[in-house]
Amino acid sequence: MKVVYSDRYEIPLPGHIWPTTKYGLIRARLGDAAFALVEPTHASWEDLALVHTAEYLEKLRHDTLTPEDVATMELPWAAGMADGFRLMVGGTIAAAGAALADGRAAHLGGGLHHAFANHGEGFCPLNDVAVAIRVLQRAGRIARAAIVDLDVHHGNGTAMIFERDDSVFTFSMHQQHNYPLFKPRGDLDIGLEDGTRDDRYLALLADALPRVMASRPDVVFYLAGADPFERDRLGGLKLTKAGLAERDRLVIAAARAAAVPLVTVLAGGYAADVNDTVDIHAATIQLMLRN
Repeated sequence: MKVVYSDRYEIPLPGHIWPTTKYGLIRARLGDAAFALVEPTHASWEDLALVHTAEYLEKLRHDTLTPEDVATMELPWAAGMADGFRLMVGGTIAAAGAALADGRAAHLGGGLHHAFANHGEGFCPLNDVAVAIRVLQRAGRIARAAIVDLDVHHGNGTAMIFERDDSVFTFSMHQQHNYPLFKPRGDLDIGLEDGTRDDRYLALLADALPRVMASRPDVVFYLAGADPFERDRLGGLKLTKAGLAERDRLVIAAARAAAVPLVTVLAGGYAADVNDTVDIHAATIQLMLRN
């Protein structure tokens, strides 16, 4: 199995809650496991333009984001930072291509699901999964895709980008009373009550996955957020590490049973102890390697 990663994902975000150190820590935790490590290249501006508007890309390209743009993105933006995110988008594109070739692949990054076509939101300047889907469709490698978004936060940017596109099935299961306030409707949305625990979460997921696979995707993108964890600082669900591992197993098994290539990206994770986040993400990749 191919695993895409770059040590350049550790983008400096001084004082920010997003622990970009997690990417290198996950790579270190995986050690010498049996996978092929792939170094990504930057997504081209032409690739990004398959999803994002020309006006917004010009702002990123020339570092002319307005204070309002930066406030909406909620990042300590600095000149040149767009290149780091272009690299992460390139990582998801590379992982998607590898999954089509090999049946599965993982990206130790990505899951930037709050980015809209014309602006960034919620730590997400660019929508990597949306761009990867459009790149594959442009190349004729896929006709249809499905997104299984299990970050604790609703994938608002992704839902809006594919709102009127029957070729992409969007499924988000998230904490309802959490960011973002505006939750555009996807094809399947499950808004969970605060404090949802393993049993209810897993039962709802097991019921939902056959509906996702019934959309007949040529590839599934799985956003394996670590933030449904019970000790996450930006989440209010109560999943244990064992529950999250079972979540991963259900998704992997559903894709395998449907004979659909699976691309896993990491999405969010903000536990007070970064090692908890690393544990969860590394377990996801290790489960993919075993299955």
